[in-house]
Amino acid sequence: MPKKPGLTYRDAGVDIDAGNAVVDRIKPLVKATFRPEVLTEIGGFGGLFSLGRGRYQDPVLVSGTDGVGTKLALAQRLGQHDTIGIDLVAMCVNDIIVQGAEPLFFLDYFSTGHLEPDVVVDVVSGIADGCRQSGCALIGGETAEMPDMYPPGEYDLAGFAVGIVERNELLDGSGARAGDLLIGIASSGPHSNGYSLIRRILELADADLESAFEGNRTLGDVLLEPTRIYVSSAQALARETSLRGLAHITGGGLTENVVRSIPASLGAEIDQGAWTRPAIFDWLAEHGDVAPEEMLRTFNCGIGMVAIVPESDADTAVSICERLGHPAGVIGRVVADTEHRARFL
Repeated sequence: MPKKPGLTYRDAGVDIDAGNAVVDRIKPLVKATFRPEVLTEIGGFGGLFSLGRGRYQDPVLVSGTDGVGTKLALAQRLGQHDTIGIDLVAMCVNDIIVQGAEPLFFLDYFSTGHLEPDVVVDVVSGIADGCRQSGCALIGGETAEMPDMYPPGEYDLAGFAVGIVERNELLDGSGARAGDLLIGIASSGPHSNGYSLIRRILELADADLESAFEGNRTLGDVLLEPTRIYVSSAQALARETSLRGLAHITGGGLTENVVRSIPASLGAEIDQGAWTRPAIFDWLAEHGDVAPEEMLRTFNCGIGMVAIVPESDADTAVSICERLGHPAGVIGRVVADTEHRARFL
C-alpha cells in the first residue's frame, strides 16, 4: 500500500509560496523608499542603516511604535487597503518628530489568518507612500500568516520608526514660556484616533458609508482619509524659528496632548473659535450626542499638531506650514496657570 503523503505547512494553513510571491511584488515599492544610508536589500534577516562617520556630534536615537486602531475595521469593511499604511507610518513618525527627530527608517508588521497577496501589496504600497512623505526608508518588516487567529478577511498592523536628533536639539518643551503662542496645524480628519467611538456612532446612526458627504466624497472616504504627516513642517519650523515644542494631537485630544509639551508650571489657553472645525466632527458630535468636552478629549477636532513658538515667530511659523501645504494658524497661548492645565475659550 502506498504511503500517504505527510502533512505540509500549506495543509496547516500557511502558504510559503504565496508569502514569497508577496515579497517579490513589494520589493520595488520598498526599494523606492531607500535612502543612501540603507546597506541591505529586502529579504535579509535584518535591515542595515549606516549613520555615517562624522555626520553627528552627539546623536540621540528616537524610536516610536504604533498601530492604526480600529480604523482598520472600516478599511476592511470597505475593502480599501491602499491608504491605511500611510496612517501607520504617520502615527509613528508624527510621534518622534515631536522630540525633534529626523525619521531615518521604518519597519512594519502585518498579520492575518490567510494571506491575500493583493491586500498585502495594497497595504505595503501605502506604507511605502508614507515613508516617502516622511523621508524615511522602509528597511524591513514581517508578514505573518497565522491560521485561526483572525476571522476571514481581517488583518492587523503595527509599525516601528527610528529617528535621530543631536542631543542639544532635542525638543522636550522645557523651553516654553508664558506668552508663547500655540500654532495649530490642521489635521486631515480624525486621523487614526477615536475610531471605536466613531464605529459606535456609525452603528447607532445606521449610517451608510457610501452616502455622499462632502463634494464627491462619501462618508467612508472622509473617515478613511489618511493621517497627515507633519515631518516637513516640523523640520522647517526647527530650522527657521525658535521652536519651543511640538504636540502630536492623538489619543487624549487637545485636552491632554498640548500640556504634555510644556512645563508642569504652565498651562495652555486654547481658543476654539480660532479655527473652523471640519464637518466630520460636527457630524460625529450630532449623531453620537457627544458632549463638547468628550469631543475635545477623544478627537483632534481639526488640529493634528501644535507648535509652540515665541510670539515674535508666530507669523513665520504659520507661513512655513502654509508653504508646505499644511494649513495653520494661532489657536492660543501658553499661560501661567497650573489650576487649569488646558483651558478652552
